[in-house]
Amino acid sequence: MNREEIVAHLRVALSAVLNKEVGELSPTSRLFEDLALDSTSVIELLMSLEDTIGLEIDPDELGPEVFQTVGSLTDYIEHGFAKAAV
Repeated sequence: MNREEIVAHLRVALSAVLNKEVGELSPTSRLFEDLALDSTSVIELLMSLEDTIGLEIDPDELGPEVFQTVGSLTDYIEHGFAKAAV
């Protein structure tokens, strides 16, 4: 899965979690400050991503840096797919 596809899945998942249409996402969009995620919606977002893209997420690997921006979360997901392919 490439970065464009990951961001598309993120946009759909964020729209569902936030109950509002999420427009274009830039890599620098901040998840908490710009998109108004909170700790509960982060869990919902991760569960949605696990269901829709089939990525297993290890909670022990999740530091706050993963959720700083759309770009950092995309990097984490992209890295997860790379590890799963090995």
